[in-house]
Amino acid sequence: MDNSVKVALAQLDLAVGDIAGNTARIIEYASRARDEQRADLVVFPELSVCGYPPEDLLFHAGLRHRVENAVAEIRDKLFGIAVLIGFPEYEDDHIYNSCAVFLDGRAISRYRKQLLPNYSVFDEERYFTAGKDAAVFKINGIRLGLNICEDVWQRGPMARSRSAGAECIIAINGSPYEIGTQVRREQTVRARIAEVGVPLIYVNMVGGQDELVFDGGSFVMDADGEVTFRAQPFEESLYPVVLQGTAKGVVPEPADCAAALATEESVYRALVTGTRDYVTKHGFPGVVIGLSGGIDSALVLSVACDAIGADRVRAVMMPFRYTSTMSQEDAAAQAATLGVRYDVIPIEPIYDAIIGQLQPIFGDCETDVTEENIQARCRGLLLMAISNKSGRMLLTTGNKSEMAVGYATLYGDMAGGFAPIKDCSKTLVYRLARYRNSLGGVIPERVITRPPSAELRPDQKDSDSLPDYDVLDPILEAFIEEDLSVMEITRRGFDRDTVLLVLEMVKRNEYKRRQAPPGVRISRRAFGRDWRYPITSGYKFPD
Repeated sequence: MDNSVKVALAQLDLAVGDIAGNTARIIEYASRARDEQRADLVVFPELSVCGYPPEDLLFHAGLRHRVENAVAEIRDKLFGIAVLIGFPEYEDDHIYNSCAVFLDGRAISRYRKQLLPNYSVFDEERYFTAGKDAAVFKINGIRLGLNICEDVWQRGPMARSRSAGAECIIAINGSPYEIGTQVRREQTVRARIAEVGVPLIYVNMVGGQDELVFDGGSFVMDADGEVTFRAQPFEESLYPVVLQGTAKGVVPEPADCAAALATEESVYRALVTGTRDYVTKHGFPGVVIGLSGGIDSALVLSVACDAIGADRVRAVMMPFRYTSTMSQEDAAAQAATLGVRYDVIPIEPIYDAIIGQLQPIFGDCETDVTEENIQARCRGLLLMAISNKSGRMLLTTGNKSEMAVGYATLYGDMAGGFAPIKDCSKTLVYRLARYRNSLGGVIPERVITRPPSAELRPDQKDSDSLPDYDVLDPILEAFIEEDLSVMEITRRGFDRDTVLLVLEMVKRNEYKRRQAPPGVRISRRAFGRDWRYPITSGYKFPD
C-alpha cells in the first residue's frame, strides 16, 4: 500500500442565512484547493451551506428551497476535486444535520449527524432528527469515514465508522469558542482515537454569530493521538494536509502546528472577532462608544478599533459634576492615541432640565440612586441619538460582574446594540487591558491602576456597593458557571453572608439581563442563550 490523499481544510467564516454568499465562497475555495494546492479533497465546516447555527430559520420553507438549490449548484459546478460540505437535509417531515461528498457531478457519500447536542448553547434536538448509519468513501485507495461535531465527543459514531472500514475519520464542526476549549477538543479526540486506532481530521469554522464566536483551531491527529497539524486560530485560510497510505495504516504527514494561545490573547481575539462580525455582517458603517475614562470603556474602545479600524469608531465623553479631571484627561489621551473621533458633550444642562421637570413630583425627597440613574440615562439618550443620526451601532461597555449583580442602569449604560465584554468578569477585564497594552500602550496606565468608580456621586467607588472584585468574581463564577450551592461556595473560603448577598443580587436582577444587548460569549456559561433563570422566582438561597 503506497498511496496518498491531499486534503484541503477550509477554515472559513460563513454567514448564517446567506445561502448564495456561502455557496459562492465554497465554490471559490474548492476551486482554489484544486487549482493552487492540487488537493484531492476539500473539506468545509458543519452546515457550511446555511451557516451555523441557523436556529429557527430551518423551519422556513424558503430556506429549504435555497439550500437544495445551493447543494445542487455545488455538485454540478465543481469538477476535478472531491468536495465535502455540510447542509440541512430535508426528508418528509424530518430535518437532518447532514454532509455529503461530491465528485464530478455525483454524490459519493452522504452522512447524517448521529449525536445531537442539547445542552449549553446547543438545542439541536429542537430541529434535527438523528442519523443512524456510518458513511465511508474511498479516494486514491484510502477509505475515509464521516462524522459531524458532537459525534466525536461521545462514544459510538467513530467506532461505527471504523467498523464500516474507515482508515481515517473526517469530522466537520461548528464548535464555538470558550476559554480552554481547544485543549478539551484535542483531549476528547485523543480519547476517541485511542478507542478506534485511526487518525482524524478536525475542521472547524471561524467567525462571530450573534453571541457565539468560532475560533477555528482545525487540526489533524494521528493514530497515536499526536497532533500533526494545527491551524491558526481565529483566521480564515485553506490548509493542505497529506494522508499517506502505508502497510501499517494511514499516516498524516507532519505539517505546521500553530502554537496554543494564552488565555488573555485567545479571549481578546474572540472579542475582536465577535465584534467585527456583528458590526460587518449587519452592515453598520461603524460604532459609537461612550468613553468614561474607566477601564471597561477603555477596553471596549481598544477592541472596537482592532476589530473594524479607528476610522469607523467614534468616542464620546459626557462629563458631569462628578466626573474627575483624571477621567477626562485619560479618555482624551486614549482617543488621541488610537486616532478615533472624540467629542465631549456635558450632560449638566440635560440633567438639570430633567430634575426641574420632576421637581413637582419628587418634592423634598432625598437624593438617592434615582438621580444617579438619570445621569446614566442622559448619556444613553445622547449616545442613541448619535447612533440613530450616524447609522453607527452603539457598543455598550458593561462587564459580566456588573451584569450579574445589576450594577448597571436600564436605558442608560445598558442601552446599545452589542456588548463586547458582557461575558468578561471585572478581574478578566484588567487582565485583558494589560494584554492589549503589551502589544502597544493604548490604555493609560492609571485607568488600569486606580480604583474603579461609576462617578455618579462624590468620591464614589464600586466597593461602596459591591464586594471587592477579587471576592465577587470567584463567587459569581462558582454560581453561574459551576451551579454550586451556597454551602459549596462557602467551603471555598468565602463568607456565608457575602455569598448570600451576591446570589440574591444575581437573582434580583434577572429582569435587567433579559433586556441587555447580546455580547460575545467566552466562558462556560454566559448570560444569554445558555442562561435561562426565571425572572419571577420565589426561590431562596438557604444552602
